[in-house]
Amino acid sequence: MHLRPLYLLAVYLAAPLHSLVYLWRGLWDRSYRANFRERYGFGPQAMPRGVWLHAVSVGEVQACAALVNALHRRHPQLPLTVTSFTPTGVARARALFGDIAEVRYLPYDLPGAVRRFFRRVQPCLAVIFETELWPNLYRECARQRVPLVIASARISSRSVGRYRKLGNLFSGTLARAAVVAAQGPEDAERFRALGADPDALQVTGNLKFDFELPGDIQARGAALRAAYAPDRPVWVAGSTHAGEEDAVLEAHRAVLRLHPRALLVIAPRHPPRFAEVAQRLAGSGLSFVRRSQPQAVGAQQCQVLLLDTLGELVEFYAAGDVAFVGGSLVGIGGHNLLEPAALGRPVLTGPHNFNSIDSARLLLGAGAAEVVASGAQLGERVGALLARPEECARIGARGRACVEANRGALGKLLALIEPLLGGAA
Repeated sequence: MHLRPLYLLAVYLAAPLHSLVYLWRGLWDRSYRANFRERYGFGPQAMPRGVWLHAVSVGEVQACAALVNALHRRHPQLPLTVTSFTPTGVARARALFGDIAEVRYLPYDLPGAVRRFFRRVQPCLAVIFETELWPNLYRECARQRVPLVIASARISSRSVGRYRKLGNLFSGTLARAAVVAAQGPEDAERFRALGADPDALQVTGNLKFDFELPGDIQARGAALRAAYAPDRPVWVAGSTHAGEEDAVLEAHRAVLRLHPRALLVIAPRHPPRFAEVAQRLAGSGLSFVRRSQPQAVGAQQCQVLLLDTLGELVEFYAAGDVAFVGGSLVGIGGHNLLEPAALGRPVLTGPHNFNSIDSARLLLGAGAAEVVASGAQLGERVGALLARPEECARIGARGRACVEANRGALGKLLALIEPLLGGAA
């Protein structure tokens, strides 16, 4: 049975419901309704014959930065368009690439919306990051004869089972890719099992290792440390999700028993949750300030800093002594462990890291990261590390070395992409 008609019915039903949710959210968060027409393929005309790169959300946008910047340096006249699906992804892309690329929303996978998008962007090459499989989008690439590259491609064993149930819908989708640049051999095998052309499969490594930290990142971290926590220990809980903040606050209470002047910086993953986490902090009995507010009286004495801004997490990792990376105590699958590791900070994570299992294994195997299973364990390890700066330095040095040793995916990916540019470059 061919599943394309059922898929079309599903997306025609889902798109209006998703639109209503986003427009409803837009009543109190303008970013959800800004440029909304782009979700149906409308929007300004882009410079034709450029490279279109898609990164679904903030983490993937960060990962694609190395490639976007490299393409701009090597081919400065080549038009670049970056799409994302979430408001936070678009905001981060504009902050990173506003001067070198046009940034817009990816349209819903509706045939008409996809055709309108292609008429406006007119790419010569499409680069999709990680695990974005959109049948109509891939179909239109083939129809328009636009080579398609799946970059830093990864897929979990759980996802393979789900996609296989949909049979020829996704096997036909993957067969259209000119290049599948897999993060590791296991990912390559999974994509092959789902229908990718074996001749298109390459193992290039994880592009996330090739990110570029700002040259002044340590100075920025030192400035934040001076503003909020001079002469006291700091730990950072980044990219937390619902169900994790309670564990982090439990951990911080334990830390405060050992280090009464310690500061926790907590950064929820999604901006719509900032107010919710602020309410939770207000009822926790811990003193806190919000980063978004003008520096409040007593900021240097508060016990918790709520990082309710975008684009500053890396700077706060640089300001801290220890980093916990969220999405890992709950079944989200974890977030980017590499940034704090590259900064030389000891990394703590929960047991759920299936979104970035290769980088987690590398850091854990190198002794640069540790797994904690609960708020109690998190508090115990943070407290112990803050008491031993020399151990923090040793663990951090391992993490920095691990990141440096695994760079190189960018060069391999560029070698696959540039022959597909033809006369555009």
